[in-house]
Amino acid sequence: MEPQAEGNGVAAEELKQFIERIERLEEEKAAIAGDIKEVYGELKGRGFDAKAVRKLVQMRKKPPEERAQEDAILELYMQALGMYADTPLGQAAIARATGIPVALS
Repeated sequence: MEPQAEGNGVAAEELKQFIERIERLEEEKAAIAGDIKEVYGELKGRGFDAKAVRKLVQMRKKPPEERAQEDAILELYMQALGMYADTPLGQAAIARATGIPVALS
């Protein structure tokens, strides 16, 4: 059962507390986002590629099984688009067929 909104009653005070809590958390979230932005700025200043680091951070959040599944789908799509030589498996196949080692990316 949902609490009824009362002008000066308990439900109104409870609602106000929830809203204030959310507002505080939103402020903290904004501060943390600013801190993260600064870290990316620092790493960029040290010569790291911020885009690549963002990708790594996203990848590390996922379980290994999920990453492996995404990699397999990506490789399948690359093959479908004729980009097979750009995949690790494609590079290994080229190296084996030609006898010329290919640098794996």
